[in-house]
Amino acid sequence: MNVARILVVYLKRSGGQSQYSALLAAQAESDSETFGELERWMAEHLKKDLRIEVLAERVHMSPRNFARVYAEKRGRTPAKAVEAIRVDAARRRLEETEDQVSQVAEDCGFGDEEQMRRAFIRAMKIPPREYRRRFASGPQSAE
Repeated sequence: MNVARILVVYLKRSGGQSQYSALLAAQAESDSETFGELERWMAEHLKKDLRIEVLAERVHMSPRNFARVYAEKRGRTPAKAVEAIRVDAARRRLEETEDQVSQVAEDCGFGDEEQMRRAFIRAMKIPPREYRRRFASGPQSAE
């Protein structure tokens, strides 16, 4: 899994971008296939309710036990994992599309553009609009 994470190649990688996938990083940290399947499901259902109670139910665990076991096996809380997967999806959308930032935020499951901006800064150390300006693959419309 570590080799797969390192070898992940997206359509375009210009200077300064890391070769990184939140899903592969999580999978590399644990051999738990249950959580791997859950994380793939989360990536496919970003707009759904991804609170601990919902995720725990999907893997047939109590919320408290799920949170404890997930953090133990993955090295981060379920909430941090959800945020990382959403930021990763938003990052790709900002690079590859000309969609409005507010639409990207909605499609990636963030409550609003400001929530995505705060999560993006925590994860990427740069606001989404600045990230797009630096790393977008084509001409971008003014937002």
